[in-house]
Amino acid sequence: MTGSIGTVQTESVTFDTPLTLECGAMLAPFTIAYQTYGRLNPKRNNAILICHALSGDAHAAGVDPESKKKGWWDTVIGPGKAFDTDQYFVICSNVIGGCKGSTGPSSINPETGEPYGLTFPVITIHDMVRGQKRLIEYLGIKKLAAVAGGSMGGMQALAWPILFPEAVCRVIAIATTARSSPQQIAFNEVGRQAIMADSAWNGGTYPPSAPPVRGLGLARMIGHITYLSDEAMHEKFGRSLYDPEGIGYNFRTEFQVESYLHHQGNSFTRRFDPNTYLYITRALDYFDLSINGSLTEGFTGVKTSFLVVSVSTDWLYPPYQSEEIVSALTQNGVDVQYCEIRSKYGHDAFLLESGQLNYIIGDFLDRLLVKNVMDTLIPTINEGASILDASKKMIDEGVNHLPVLGEQDQLTGIVTSWDIAKAVAFGHRSLDEIMIRSVHTASPDEPVRDAARRMQERSISALPVIDGEGRVVGLISSEAISRLVGRCS
Repeated sequence: MTGSIGTVQTESVTFDTPLTLECGAMLAPFTIAYQTYGRLNPKRNNAILICHALSGDAHAAGVDPESKKKGWWDTVIGPGKAFDTDQYFVICSNVIGGCKGSTGPSSINPETGEPYGLTFPVITIHDMVRGQKRLIEYLGIKKLAAVAGGSMGGMQALAWPILFPEAVCRVIAIATTARSSPQQIAFNEVGRQAIMADSAWNGGTYPPSAPPVRGLGLARMIGHITYLSDEAMHEKFGRSLYDPEGIGYNFRTEFQVESYLHHQGNSFTRRFDPNTYLYITRALDYFDLSINGSLTEGFTGVKTSFLVVSVSTDWLYPPYQSEEIVSALTQNGVDVQYCEIRSKYGHDAFLLESGQLNYIIGDFLDRLLVKNVMDTLIPTINEGASILDASKKMIDEGVNHLPVLGEQDQLTGIVTSWDIAKAVAFGHRSLDEIMIRSVHTASPDEPVRDAARRMQERSISALPVIDGEGRVVGLISSEAISRLVGRCS
């Protein structure tokens, strides 16, 4: 059943070990603000990292205790939703360079006691991801079940398996790109120039009480136009006038769409730092996962499974850019699923189309592969062992299943605690007398739901996982599936 996760507090952690940035600078100390939802399981393999967009923050879901506002992706994070907090431990952090708790240009420089301002080093999307990796390690997580995000969050998600290929099982990239286009860079530059043209900006040195709100508001207005589609603007505003008395023949607010943009700009200035806007948009500009101009080369060596989602009316990050990602991944033999959301909302659809997203993401996460959830450090026993050896190993290791290995470590059978009990009852002494030789197995690359269905149909609680040579590489149990997936169908 879907629902809210309730009130959520933002936490933070400060790292003293320097973070080496792509620009060559060292950032230390640095703080990351984050929120978590759900519970981390004992094996710490059910964690999903959510990455936010340009103006986002760590408050992705639940209710903020002070503002009483819901998180920016509350519609897809929570019990029974796509990112099901009954199954997953969901994490969202404010990016390095941000202004909502993580260290950025508005933070106090410990060496001067004043805000960093433009003395803050230039950061990139890769720097943001490296900062997130520190957080994940701090939380005791070695491998993420998934990394997900839309827009700039999608860029971070795409960078994760390139920077840390062994640290993430799945990537969900929505309404994003693998490299910023000239048009995207152009819009970012106009926004930056609007801020820097404001006299209150003062070269980036302004008191927190008097920021360049006119410039930041204008930058937000420019940006917000790119988030909406022509169809959405027609439907929402048309040519409706702001003044019910009619046209005023002046340069005050004449149309409803103008009033809407002014409202967006003004409200943004109350929650965002102008210098942060400069730094984050520049990070967007620098983002380019291609190598020698080739995205195919850029994704070489990636092992992660991908879900790439575009929006039909998104002209900021149009579908062709998502299709380029899919093409590059496909050429590298990477498992990738592509969906295009049909929506009138434009780029903002990744925040608004909760119905489509819950279905698409939920289905993708349910398609977890066996290799993503199987236990790899499992005890085994050789074919010539005794029943006593098998029973002792089960007790020592606390397991109920022991794959039996023959020559070259190939699977020849399996023995269970139930088989041991029968051996005692009937006086069997040889392992060969009790072990099951006709063993149902799983492949590392098959969907978990297929393995789960097989276990359910045959009333068995575990499947040895074997590679192409017949060697045991892991074990998948119904208990692990119930814990991670929640249902088997």
